Amino acid sequence: MTDIRERHILGISGGRDSAALAVHMRQTRPDLDLEYFFTDTGKELAEVYSFLDRLEGFLGRPITRLNPDRDFDFWLKEYKHFLPSPRTRWCTRQLKLRPLEHWLKDDLEAGVVVHSYVAIRADEPNREGYQATNGNMVVHFPLREAGIDRAGVIDMLESAGVGEPDYYQWRTRSGCTFCFFQQKIEWVRLKREHPDAYEDAKGYEKTALEHGSPFTWSQGESLIDLEQPDRIKAVELEFEQRRARLLARRRVNPLAGGKTLTVDDYYGIDEVSAGCVVCHK
Repeated sequence: MTDIRERHILGISGGRDSAALAVHMRQTRPDLDLEYFFTDTGKELAEVYSFLDRLEGFLGRPITRLNPDRDFDFWLKEYKHFLPSPRTRWCTRQLKLRPLEHWLKDDLEAGVVVHSYVAIRADEPNREGYQATNGNMVVHFPLREAGIDRAGVIDMLESAGVGEPDYYQWRTRSGCTFCFFQQKIEWVRLKREHPDAYEDAKGYEKTALEHGSPFTWSQGESLIDLEQPDRIKAVELEFEQRRARLLARRRVNPLAGGKTLTVDDYYGIDEVSAGCVVCHK
């Protein structure tokens, strides 16, 4: 009988869920020879790289960086300078999925069974995650199977001493600095936290509009318009009003022990509610 070699892989996005999954697997399945990977678009937040270093320290093994063979600038030209959007997510296809599939291609074609562990939580019943495109790939959802929800993810990271990425202080997601799933308040805070990244995004948008792209990064509004002082004040005021409404509706949980609300609570959304599991988990 011929042995069929197996690989076990776990993708790290730079977000809390995939990090918690890595911690969970390290604690519950130390027997597995897990390969951790991060697909680096080259347009990530600096906080993501710091968090990856911290996570590597806990795991005791490296997180392989997968880099696309062609960068964002190349693909932007290929797509005639049309910016990616929720309807045309070519950035996910070319900068996230393509490098992953290239990394696995030879083994999958050779009959190697690849077990992929995906960070879908127990409180995300409608999320499916990365869909295997090869019969030799098997997808697992350990967090869901273990009944671990968002609160459990946060507790797990704190207990392991890994903590959360620093960008959660002002942003709800990992992914590229110019991710089009950002809310307007997140664009305002990107300008404040990483002004150079905001300027880069503004430059891409200006070129795209000059080439007839129907999309701006933020729906219905250019970054030039969004950064105007009066507009920034309006965005921040709207955010504070929405936050107040959300907090007024939120029931007090006596078991929470006065725990400080997270940025997700203030935004009123889960970090991946509108996003892509490949980027944001």
